[in-house]
Amino acid sequence: MGFSFECQASCNHTRARAGVFHTPHGIVETPRFMPVGTLATVKGIIPQQLEAANAQMILANTYHLHLQPGEEIVREAGGLHKFMAWNQPILTDSGGFQVFSLSELRQITETGVTFKSPRDGSMINITPERSIQIQNALGADVIMAFDECPPADATKNQVEAATDRSYRWLKRCIAAHEDTARQALFGIVQGGIYLDLRTKAVQQLKELDLPGYAIGGVSVGEAPELINATVKHTTPLLPTNKPRYLMGVGTYREMAQAIAAGIDLFDCVIPTRFGRHGTALVQGERINIKNAKYKRDYQPLDETCPCYACQNFSRAYLNHMVRSQEMLGYIMLSLHNVTELIRFTQQIRQAIFQNTFATEFAKWLKDELD
Repeated sequence: MGFSFECQASCNHTRARAGVFHTPHGIVETPRFMPVGTLATVKGIIPQQLEAANAQMILANTYHLHLQPGEEIVREAGGLHKFMAWNQPILTDSGGFQVFSLSELRQITETGVTFKSPRDGSMINITPERSIQIQNALGADVIMAFDECPPADATKNQVEAATDRSYRWLKRCIAAHEDTARQALFGIVQGGIYLDLRTKAVQQLKELDLPGYAIGGVSVGEAPELINATVKHTTPLLPTNKPRYLMGVGTYREMAQAIAAGIDLFDCVIPTRFGRHGTALVQGERINIKNAKYKRDYQPLDETCPCYACQNFSRAYLNHMVRSQEMLGYIMLSLHNVTELIRFTQQIRQAIFQNTFATEFAKWLKDELD
Protein backbone atom coordinates (compact mmCIF):
# COMPACT_ATOMS: atom_id res chain seq x y z
CA MET A 1 0.00 0.00 0.00
CA GLY A 2 1.23 3.47 -0.86
CA PHE A 3 0.30 6.84 0.58
CA SER A 4 -3.04 8.60 0.36
CA PHE A 5 -5.24 10.86 2.45
CA GLU A 6 -9.01 10.68 2.63
CA CYS A 7 -11.20 13.30 4.30
CA GLN A 8 -14.17 11.58 5.95
CA ALA A 9 -15.99 14.43 7.69
CA SER A 10 -15.73 18.16 8.21
CA CYS A 11 -17.05 20.69 10.70
CA ASN A 12 -19.75 23.14 9.60
CA HIS A 13 -18.51 25.91 11.92
CA THR A 14 -14.71 25.63 11.54
CA ARG A 15 -12.22 24.18 9.04
CA ALA A 16 -11.76 21.07 11.19
CA ARG A 17 -11.75 17.75 9.37
CA ALA A 18 -11.52 14.06 10.21
CA GLY A 19 -9.68 11.78 7.85
CA VAL A 20 -7.52 8.74 7.27
CA PHE A 21 -3.87 8.83 6.21
CA HIS A 22 -2.87 5.55 4.56
CA THR A 23 0.77 4.40 4.86
CA PRO A 24 2.64 1.14 4.14
CA HIS A 25 2.55 0.27 7.86
CA GLY A 26 -1.11 1.05 8.44
CA ILE A 27 -3.55 3.90 8.78
CA VAL A 28 -3.49 7.04 10.88
CA GLU A 29 -6.92 8.35 11.81
CA THR A 30 -6.82 12.13 11.99
CA PRO A 31 -6.73 14.45 13.78
CA ARG A 32 -4.13 12.61 15.81
CA PHE A 33 -1.42 13.37 18.36
CA MET A 34 1.85 11.51 17.69
CA PRO A 35 4.18 10.66 20.61
CA VAL A 36 7.83 11.58 20.21
CA GLY A 37 10.44 8.82 20.40
CA THR A 38 13.57 10.83 19.62
CA LEU A 39 16.05 7.95 19.98
CA ALA A 40 13.69 5.28 18.62
CA THR A 41 11.97 4.98 21.99
CA VAL A 42 9.14 6.91 23.58
CA LYS A 43 10.82 7.43 26.93
CA GLY A 44 9.70 4.86 29.49
CA ILE A 45 6.89 3.36 27.39
CA ILE A 46 7.00 -0.03 25.67
CA PRO A 47 5.40 -0.60 22.23
CA GLN A 48 2.56 -2.68 23.71
CA GLN A 49 1.61 0.25 25.96
CA LEU A 50 1.76 2.64 23.01
CA GLU A 51 -0.61 0.40 21.09
CA ALA A 52 -2.99 0.34 24.07
CA ALA A 53 -2.84 4.14 24.10
CA ASN A 54 -3.91 4.14 20.42
CA ALA A 55 -0.66 5.72 19.28
CA GLN A 56 -1.06 4.99 15.59
CA MET A 57 2.07 6.89 14.53
CA ILE A 58 5.21 7.85 16.46
CA LEU A 59 8.27 9.96 15.75
CA ALA A 60 12.02 9.46 15.79
CA ASN A 61 14.81 11.94 15.12
CA THR A 62 17.31 11.72 12.28
CA TYR A 63 20.02 13.84 13.88
CA HIS A 64 20.08 12.00 17.19
CA LEU A 65 19.88 8.53 15.62
CA HIS A 66 22.72 9.47 13.28
CA LEU A 67 24.84 10.20 16.36
CA GLN A 68 23.71 7.09 18.26
CA PRO A 69 23.60 4.27 17.23
CA GLY A 70 24.11 5.35 13.60
CA GLU A 71 21.76 4.76 10.68
CA GLU A 72 23.77 1.82 9.33
CA ILE A 73 23.15 -0.17 12.51
CA VAL A 74 19.43 0.58 12.19
CA ARG A 75 19.49 -0.45 8.53
CA GLU A 76 21.31 -3.69 9.38
CA ALA A 77 18.66 -4.38 12.04
CA GLY A 78 15.96 -4.22 9.37
CA GLY A 79 14.99 -0.57 9.72
CA LEU A 80 13.40 1.39 12.52
CA HIS A 81 10.23 -0.69 12.66
CA LYS A 82 12.09 -3.91 13.43
CA PHE A 83 14.79 -2.20 15.48
CA MET A 84 12.28 -0.76 17.94
CA ALA A 85 9.59 -3.46 17.56
CA TRP A 86 6.96 -1.02 16.31
CA ASN A 87 5.08 -2.21 13.24
CA GLN A 88 2.88 0.84 12.81
CA PRO A 89 3.68 4.10 11.00
CA ILE A 90 6.79 6.08 11.95
CA LEU A 91 7.83 9.62 11.03
CA THR A 92 11.40 10.88 11.20
CA ASP A 93 12.27 14.53 11.68
CA SER A 94 15.05 15.59 9.32
CA GLY A 95 17.42 17.15 11.84
CA GLY A 96 16.23 20.57 10.73
CA PHE A 97 14.92 21.43 14.18
CA GLN A 98 18.44 20.95 15.55
CA VAL A 99 19.49 23.79 13.23
CA PHE A 100 17.36 25.89 15.57
CA SER A 101 17.80 24.16 18.93
CA LEU A 102 21.58 23.67 18.68
CA SER A 103 22.30 27.17 17.39
CA GLU A 104 25.43 27.45 19.53
CA LEU A 105 26.85 24.24 18.06
CA ARG A 106 26.30 24.76 14.34
CA GLN A 107 27.19 26.82 11.28
CA ILE A 108 24.82 27.22 8.32
CA THR A 109 25.94 27.58 4.71
CA GLU A 110 24.12 27.08 1.42
CA THR A 111 25.60 23.58 1.28
CA GLY A 112 24.18 22.48 4.61
CA VAL A 113 24.83 22.66 8.33
CA THR A 114 27.96 21.76 10.26
CA PHE A 115 27.29 20.70 13.85
CA LYS A 116 29.64 20.22 16.73
CA SER A 117 28.64 16.91 18.26
CA PRO A 118 27.40 17.33 21.84
CA ARG A 119 28.69 13.81 22.48
CA ASP A 120 32.37 14.04 21.61
CA GLY A 121 32.94 17.47 20.03
CA SER A 122 33.53 16.06 16.55
CA MET A 123 32.25 18.00 13.55
CA ILE A 124 29.23 16.60 11.71
CA ASN A 125 28.09 17.89 8.33
CA ILE A 126 24.45 17.39 7.37
CA THR A 127 23.28 18.50 3.96
CA PRO A 128 19.79 18.03 2.49
CA GLU A 129 21.13 15.02 0.60
CA ARG A 130 22.76 13.54 3.70
CA SER A 131 19.59 13.99 5.76
CA ILE A 132 17.59 12.10 3.14
CA GLN A 133 20.22 9.36 2.91
CA ILE A 134 20.07 8.89 6.69
CA GLN A 135 16.27 8.82 6.64
CA ASN A 136 16.27 6.35 3.74
CA ALA A 137 18.46 4.07 5.86
CA LEU A 138 16.22 4.47 8.92
CA GLY A 139 13.20 3.46 6.87
CA ALA A 140 10.39 5.53 8.41
CA ASP A 141 7.10 5.79 6.52
CA VAL A 142 7.17 9.61 6.52
CA ILE A 143 10.42 11.53 6.20
CA MET A 144 10.83 15.27 6.52
CA ALA A 145 12.67 17.74 4.34
CA PHE A 146 15.84 19.26 5.78
CA ASP A 147 15.08 22.90 6.49
CA GLU A 148 16.26 25.95 8.37
CA CYS A 149 14.01 26.87 11.30
CA PRO A 150 14.63 30.52 12.29
CA PRO A 151 14.17 31.60 15.92
CA ALA A 152 11.23 33.73 17.04
CA ASP A 153 13.42 36.83 17.44
CA ALA A 154 14.83 36.68 13.89
CA THR A 155 14.30 39.74 11.70
CA LYS A 156 12.02 39.51 8.69
CA ASN A 157 15.05 39.56 6.39
CA GLN A 158 16.58 36.66 8.32
CA VAL A 159 13.31 34.71 8.23
CA GLU A 160 12.93 35.32 4.51
CA ALA A 161 16.48 34.14 3.85
CA ALA A 162 15.88 30.97 5.90
CA THR A 163 12.55 30.32 4.17
CA ASP A 164 14.07 30.72 0.71
CA ARG A 165 16.97 28.45 1.66
CA SER A 166 14.53 25.84 2.99
CA TYR A 167 12.82 25.82 -0.41
CA ARG A 168 16.12 25.35 -2.25
CA TRP A 169 17.05 22.59 0.18
CA LEU A 170 13.64 20.94 -0.31
CA LYS A 171 14.26 20.60 -4.03
CA ARG A 172 17.61 18.96 -3.24
CA CYS A 173 15.83 16.60 -0.81
CA ILE A 174 13.38 15.61 -3.54
CA ALA A 175 16.22 14.89 -5.95
CA ALA A 176 18.03 12.77 -3.34
CA HIS A 177 15.01 10.75 -2.22
CA GLU A 178 15.24 7.22 -3.60
CA ASP A 179 12.22 5.22 -2.46
CA THR A 180 9.09 7.30 -2.94
CA ALA A 181 6.85 4.22 -2.85
CA ARG A 182 8.01 3.22 0.63
CA GLN A 183 8.66 6.64 2.17
CA ALA A 184 6.61 9.82 1.80
CA LEU A 185 8.66 13.05 1.83
CA PHE A 186 6.81 15.94 3.48
CA GLY A 187 7.75 19.54 2.75
CA ILE A 188 7.89 22.09 5.56
CA VAL A 189 6.38 25.57 5.34
CA GLN A 190 8.56 28.16 7.04
CA GLY A 191 8.07 31.92 7.23
CA GLY A 192 7.98 32.74 10.92
CA ILE A 193 5.18 35.08 11.99
CA TYR A 194 5.21 36.86 8.63
CA LEU A 195 2.05 35.84 6.83
CA ASP A 196 3.20 37.03 3.41
CA LEU A 197 6.27 34.79 3.70
CA ARG A 198 4.05 31.87 4.75
CA THR A 199 1.81 32.46 1.72
CA LYS A 200 4.79 32.55 -0.64
CA ALA A 201 6.24 29.38 0.90
CA VAL A 202 2.96 27.48 0.53
CA GLN A 203 2.61 28.53 -3.10
CA GLN A 204 6.12 27.27 -3.86
CA LEU A 205 5.64 23.96 -2.03
CA LYS A 206 2.25 23.25 -3.58
CA GLU A 207 3.83 23.33 -7.03
CA LEU A 208 6.04 20.39 -6.01
CA ASP A 209 2.98 18.18 -5.32
CA LEU A 210 4.36 16.40 -2.27
CA PRO A 211 2.62 13.55 -0.38
CA GLY A 212 2.09 15.79 2.66
CA TYR A 213 2.88 19.19 4.10
CA ALA A 214 4.05 20.40 7.50
CA ILE A 215 3.99 23.80 9.14
CA GLY A 216 7.30 24.36 10.90
CA GLY A 217 8.87 27.24 12.76
CA VAL A 218 6.06 27.68 15.28
CA SER A 219 6.27 27.26 19.05
CA VAL A 220 9.90 28.41 18.92
CA GLY A 221 9.47 31.25 21.40
CA GLU A 222 6.65 33.35 19.96
CA ALA A 223 3.45 34.21 21.86
CA PRO A 224 0.50 31.75 21.64
CA GLU A 225 -1.66 34.27 19.80
CA LEU A 226 1.01 34.57 17.10
CA ILE A 227 1.15 30.77 16.78
CA ASN A 228 -2.61 30.71 16.34
CA ALA A 229 -2.60 33.54 13.79
CA THR A 230 0.16 31.87 11.78
CA VAL A 231 -1.53 28.46 11.75
CA LYS A 232 -4.97 29.95 11.05
CA HIS A 233 -3.59 31.81 8.03
CA THR A 234 -1.33 29.09 6.63
CA THR A 235 -3.33 25.87 7.00
CA PRO A 236 -6.24 26.69 4.64
CA LEU A 237 -3.71 27.49 1.90
CA LEU A 238 -2.40 23.90 1.92
CA PRO A 239 -3.86 21.23 -0.39
CA THR A 240 -7.05 19.65 0.92
CA ASN A 241 -6.18 16.18 -0.40
CA LYS A 242 -2.91 15.84 1.55
CA PRO A 243 -2.21 15.43 5.29
CA ARG A 244 -1.27 18.60 7.18
CA TYR A 245 1.16 18.33 10.07
CA LEU A 246 1.85 21.03 12.68
CA MET A 247 5.31 20.36 14.07
CA GLY A 248 6.18 20.57 17.75
CA VAL A 249 2.76 21.54 19.12
CA GLY A 250 0.95 19.53 21.79
CA THR A 251 -1.02 21.68 24.24
CA TYR A 252 -4.78 21.33 24.43
CA ARG A 253 -5.58 24.86 23.25
CA GLU A 254 -2.98 24.97 20.48
CA MET A 255 -4.10 21.60 19.11
CA ALA A 256 -7.81 22.44 19.26
CA GLN A 257 -7.28 25.77 17.54
CA ALA A 258 -5.02 24.21 14.92
CA ILE A 259 -7.59 21.47 14.23
CA ALA A 260 -10.16 24.23 13.78
CA ALA A 261 -7.85 25.66 11.11
CA GLY A 262 -7.61 22.28 9.35
CA ILE A 263 -4.51 20.60 10.83
CA ASP A 264 -4.43 16.78 10.94
CA LEU A 265 -1.26 15.71 12.79
CA PHE A 266 0.70 16.90 15.83
CA ASP A 267 3.77 15.93 17.82
CA CYS A 268 5.31 17.21 21.02
CA VAL A 269 7.63 16.04 23.81
CA ILE A 270 5.30 17.50 26.47
CA PRO A 271 3.63 14.28 27.74
CA THR A 272 6.80 12.35 28.54
CA ARG A 273 8.76 15.42 29.64
CA PHE A 274 5.99 16.36 32.06
CA GLY A 275 5.84 12.75 33.24
CA ARG A 276 9.54 12.75 34.07
CA HIS A 277 8.99 15.85 36.21
CA GLY A 278 5.99 14.57 38.16
CA THR A 279 3.29 16.40 36.21
CA ALA A 280 0.07 14.78 34.97
CA LEU A 281 -2.29 16.12 32.31
CA VAL A 282 -5.89 15.53 33.41
CA GLN A 283 -8.76 16.76 31.26
CA GLY A 284 -7.07 20.02 30.41
CA GLU A 285 -5.44 20.62 33.78
CA ARG A 286 -1.87 20.12 34.95
CA ILE A 287 -1.45 18.26 38.23
CA ASN A 288 1.82 18.27 40.17
CA ILE A 289 1.46 14.85 41.73
CA LYS A 290 4.24 15.62 44.26
CA ASN A 291 1.98 18.08 46.06
CA ALA A 292 1.18 17.10 49.66
CA LYS A 293 -2.58 17.19 49.03
CA TYR A 294 -2.27 14.00 46.98
CA LYS A 295 -0.64 11.96 49.77
CA ARG A 296 -4.03 10.65 50.88
CA ASP A 297 -5.90 10.99 47.60
CA TYR A 298 -6.97 7.44 46.83
CA GLN A 299 -8.75 8.27 43.58
CA PRO A 300 -7.18 7.57 40.17
CA LEU A 301 -5.68 10.43 38.20
CA ASP A 302 -8.72 10.27 35.90
CA GLU A 303 -11.42 7.65 36.41
CA THR A 304 -12.43 7.98 32.73
CA CYS A 305 -8.93 7.21 31.43
CA PRO A 306 -8.20 3.66 30.19
CA CYS A 307 -4.42 3.79 30.77
CA TYR A 308 -2.73 1.32 33.12
CA ALA A 309 -1.92 4.02 35.67
CA CYS A 310 -5.52 5.20 36.00
CA GLN A 311 -6.94 1.69 35.99
CA ASN A 312 -4.63 0.40 38.73
CA PHE A 313 -3.03 3.14 40.83
CA SER A 314 -4.23 5.96 43.05
CA ARG A 315 -2.93 9.50 43.14
CA ALA A 316 -1.58 8.66 46.59
CA TYR A 317 0.53 5.83 45.19
CA LEU A 318 1.78 7.98 42.31
CA ASN A 319 2.61 10.71 44.84
CA HIS A 320 4.56 8.18 46.88
CA MET A 321 6.49 6.87 43.87
CA VAL A 322 7.44 10.29 42.55
CA ARG A 323 8.43 11.55 46.00
CA SER A 324 10.56 8.41 46.37
CA GLN A 325 11.99 8.95 42.88
CA GLU A 326 10.85 5.51 41.83
CA MET A 327 11.09 4.97 38.06
CA LEU A 328 7.63 3.43 37.87
CA GLY A 329 6.03 6.68 38.99
CA TYR A 330 7.58 8.66 36.14
CA ILE A 331 6.76 5.89 33.65
CA MET A 332 3.12 5.78 34.71
CA LEU A 333 2.74 9.56 34.47
CA SER A 334 4.34 9.51 31.02
CA LEU A 335 2.03 6.73 29.88
CA HIS A 336 -1.01 8.56 31.22
CA ASN A 337 0.00 11.84 29.57
CA VAL A 338 0.56 10.20 26.18
CA THR A 339 -2.80 8.47 26.47
CA GLU A 340 -4.46 11.73 27.49
CA LEU A 341 -3.29 13.76 24.49
CA ILE A 342 -4.14 10.98 22.05
CA ARG A 343 -7.59 10.70 23.67
CA PHE A 344 -8.03 14.45 23.33
CA THR A 345 -7.48 14.32 19.58
CA GLN A 346 -9.64 11.18 19.30
CA GLN A 347 -12.47 12.96 21.12
CA ILE A 348 -12.16 15.88 18.73
CA ARG A 349 -12.26 13.45 15.80
CA GLN A 350 -15.50 11.95 17.10
CA ALA A 351 -16.96 15.42 17.65
CA ILE A 352 -16.17 16.34 14.04
CA PHE A 353 -18.13 13.31 12.85
CA GLN A 354 -21.04 14.36 15.08
CA ASN A 355 -20.63 18.03 14.07
CA THR A 356 -20.35 19.05 17.73
CA PHE A 357 -16.70 20.12 17.71
CA ALA A 358 -17.39 23.87 17.93
CA THR A 359 -19.66 23.46 20.95
CA GLU A 360 -17.96 20.59 22.81
CA PHE A 361 -14.54 22.22 22.62
CA ALA A 362 -15.67 25.84 22.79
CA LYS A 363 -13.52 26.64 25.84
CA TRP A 364 -10.40 25.79 23.81
CA LEU A 365 -11.69 27.54 20.68
CA LYS A 366 -12.93 30.83 22.09
CA ASP A 367 -10.25 32.81 20.29
CA GLU A 368 -11.34 31.10 17.06
CA LEU A 369 -15.08 31.65 17.50
CA ASP A 370 -15.02 35.28 18.65
